[in-house]
Formats: sequence, structure tokens, C-alpha cells
Amino acid sequence: MTGGQEVETGSTEVEASTEPAARASAEVPPAETAARQTAGPDRLGGANDVGRGSSDPRDPGAAQACDDPDEPEPSDELVGRLTEYLDHLAVERGTARNTLDAYGRDLRRYLRSLAAREVTTLADVSRADVTAHVAALREGGPSRPALSAGSAARALIAVRGLHRFAHREGVVAVDVAAEVSPPGIPRGLPKALPVDDVLRLIDGSGGSDPRGLRDRAVVELLYSTGARISEAVGLDVDDVDTEGRTVLLAGKGGRQRLVPIGRPALAAVQAYLVRGRPTSAAAGRGGPALFLNARGGRLSRQSAWQVLKTAAAAAGLADSVSPHTLRHSFATHLMEAGADVRVVQELLGHASVTTTQVYTLVTINALREVYALAHPRARDPD
Repeated sequence: MTGGQEVETGSTEVEASTEPAARASAEVPPAETAARQTAGPDRLGGANDVGRGSSDPRDPGAAQACDDPDEPEPSDELVGRLTEYLDHLAVERGTARNTLDAYGRDLRRYLRSLAAREVTTLADVSRADVTAHVAALREGGPSRPALSAGSAARALIAVRGLHRFAHREGVVAVDVAAEVSPPGIPRGLPKALPVDDVLRLIDGSGGSDPRGLRDRAVVELLYSTGARISEAVGLDVDDVDTEGRTVLLAGKGGRQRLVPIGRPALAAVQAYLVRGRPTSAAAGRGGPALFLNARGGRLSRQSAWQVLKTAAAAAGLADSVSPHTLRHSFATHLMEAGADVRVVQELLGHASVTTTQVYTLVTINALREVYALAHPRARDPD
């Protein structure tokens, strides 16, 4: 180890779990990614199936947001515009692969919706067509359950991006999607666990075998650094500086940040490196990934989320934990202890402090509760 949005507009990052219609940007893929994602036997899918289904695993309707074989195929003109837009996002905007996949799926469904309304070019699309599509997403149908307000709003972001791009390129004279309103989304505050519950969660993770050591290290690191699950599984061994007690995280938009790691978490990582990782590495090809699966490959986001769910179940917190729970808890506990919001912003890797400020609302609510209980003039008169 070494020492040491909407895609079109976005500079503001919003966590998916705090605003479901979150704008996103992430690692810059190679330029050839766009061609791979839009090529292939299926005109709307491509070799990597860009354009199938919906990307929100928490939405019960999302898993079935794929193609209906009874729906008409969109015109070559519409398919071509979609391909141009995805190429633009991948090559010129450096949009993350996961975001490209999500946009492709949402726009695939949109083009089929237009085809069903006998619309063959973007110039023929009306505001009513866009509004009808959003309404259909919310209502569902015989072969597709209704999408949540958050998933429908995210789908509208993709549609707006396509029309905005077409308008900028001179393909259409008017951006008909610009004024279409998304479904109302109740904005909730991040849900953090109390410190005692976090400690129970950590204690409920892992064991003494290689997998248990890895799982304990994953959970400890998530809470100690505030990393997203995707950032944690993206770590390489050399990203952990044991002497400086820091971790180098690669966040959205390819932005890197150096964050401190606490002694308990570092001890868990070191125990895994010494007594756990070598066993898993022997089954693979000697890759650099910090967290390995049983076959010696890099641990996936889904597997890391399963680690967290298993620990939550063992701690009796199964209903209280989401993929972002430890990240929210990390930020909330820092704010409650008096950390400056700008410092928390840097630790979380937020592009804008406005995203971080949502945690001030959480701490203000906690302060109000203390005030109501402790201040003599805050209590109701007898």
C-alpha cells in the first residue's frame, strides 16, 4: 500500500435516496463506450442492452419497465436521434455508464410511446405527447405496473434531455418538453441511524473467516468514510494509506477525494488484508481490488449491499437500512457534533454545498426536540 443532475446541466449532485429524480454524473467512460452502447442487433438496445427496463431497483414497477412486444417499433428517425443523444452524453459529457443505461431504458420506452401515438420524428412531438407519456408511466398498464413518482420524474429528466439536445442541434424549432412538470415527489430528509444502532450494525457484521473479515471491513469503512457503496467497491488496495490513515475515493464525475478513516475501520481493513483477502485473491487473477468476492474478482455493488442487509438483519435493523444509510448517518453525526457544512461537503464529495445542507435540516430537527424538552419557555403550560 502506498503512503500518502440532469446530465445536460448538472453541477449539482443530489443523492438518489433524498431526491428520487436525482441528477447524475459520474466517471468518464472511454469514447468508444458510446458506440458499444448503441450498437448491436436491437435498434434500441445495443450490445450492452442500453434501453431495457428501468434502473430503480426499489420501484416495484421498475423491473417491468422493459419492452412490450405488442408495442410498435419507433421510426428509424427517432432511433437515430436517440443514438446521437446517447453518443453525445458518453463522448462529450462523459456521462457514467449507469446513468447512460438508465437514460437509454427510459428513452427506449418513450420512443415506443411516441410510436404508439404514430409520431415518427421529434419535430412532430407535442407537449401533450410528453405529458401523456408521463401520465402513462404513473398509471401503468396490463403488462407494466405503475412507476413511482420518483421513477417517472427521472424518466422525464431523460426525455427533457433528449428534446433539449435536439433543440440545441437545430433538429426541432421548439423544446416541447421543457415546460412539462414532473409528478409531485415528497421530499424526505435523509434517514440516519442513531450512533448506538450504527454500533449494533457494525457488531452484527462479519466474522473470523475470510468472508466475515471482508464484510466487517466493508461496513466499518462505509460508516468511517461516508463512502457510497459504489465508491467502496471501487477501491483498490493502494487507495488505502495505512500510515496516513486516509482513503482515496473516486466519486461521481471522476472526482477523487482523500478522506480520513478511523482507527477501528482501519484495523478492520488491515485484518481483512492480512487474514481474509489472500484467500480470495488466490482464487482469482491477482487484481488490485480491495474487496474481493469468493472467485477473486472485485466485489459488486449488489453484493456489498447484501453485506449491509445481512448485518442489518443480524442487528435487528432490517427495516431501517438502505444503501445510503451509513452515508447519511456519517454526515448527520458529523453535523450533530458541530462539523462545518463545507467540511462535510468535501468529505461526502458533493459538487454543491446545497446538497449537503439537507443534513442541517436533520440536525435542526434534533435540536428542536432537545429545545422543546429542556427550555423552560418551550414547554406547554400546565
